Amino acid sequence: MTEELKDIYERMTFLRQKGIKMKEMAEKSGFSPSVLSAIYSTVLPAYFKNREEKGMNEDEALNNALVWVNNVSRKKLLGSLASLKESLFSMDFNIKSAPEDARNPFLAQLESNMQEAVGRIINFSGIYLSYSISSGSRSLKVEPYLIAPAENGHYVEVGHNNAYGATHWGTVFMNGFNHLNLMFNENQPPQLSLFHICLKLPMYDHPPFLRGLYMCFDYNYNPVARRILFVKHSDSIARDEFLQLKGELKAPEMLNEKEKAYYDYTCGAEDIIRMCNIPSPQMTEEDLAVEKKILSL
Repeated sequence: MTEELKDIYERMTFLRQKGIKMKEMAEKSGFSPSVLSAIYSTVLPAYFKNREEKGMNEDEALNNALVWVNNVSRKKLLGSLASLKESLFSMDFNIKSAPEDARNPFLAQLESNMQEAVGRIINFSGIYLSYSISSGSRSLKVEPYLIAPAENGHYVEVGHNNAYGATHWGTVFMNGFNHLNLMFNENQPPQLSLFHICLKLPMYDHPPFLRGLYMCFDYNYNPVARRILFVKHSDSIARDEFLQLKGELKAPEMLNEKEKAYYDYTCGAEDIIRMCNIPSPQMTEEDLAVEKKILSL
């Protein structure tokens, strides 16, 4: 069942990227647009998260995912998997090529940068251990990263094993030889929760460590930035070696001498930049002072 659901989800994502609307897919498959949309945007992402991150079996994962919607029945979904998959894979699409002057120049620049980064990444490829402060405690967060050219050679990919057992894959942009930008999505598509790391590149051929800022959302979806340190672990770019490394949280009293230095560099109160929403009916300048006071506590 899992493989069938994955095929359906990936095919729907592919068709959407080619300009096929949910209404067209629904008409072809015999589902109503609202039901098919709920399956794609809620049920399937929740199912995959239950299986991959929470370790549920197939039945438990599906039952839990269906709780989040009220217009999709288990019987209807399971009884229609084969026909839904067949109808989605039988759909044709027309590739529309936009005129050169109609392309978004920023997106074109990103595409060009991704390709150029492949030729510049050699000095910075490898496996790193990152050090930053944990969101939920004063512990040191230690997480492995892999930076390497993708197998197809078209871009540089970056992998991240977080302290909670999840692996993310993203891509790399380079600002010449000044900055290395790593970008990921923390959630399953179509949800988008970006986290971005900007590393300053030193004038050094093969630097032993890189320093930068880690920008993401906290548990309340407020933006937050933290100081982060990348320390070279290995020059290897082997995926299997990287995947064997696990992230972890280390309490201050468990740190060795080097880790204490990393903790002092990354985990001070001044090493976190945060924002929050202040409940306010008027929204005046006084709210700004209240926000800073709350965040300084």
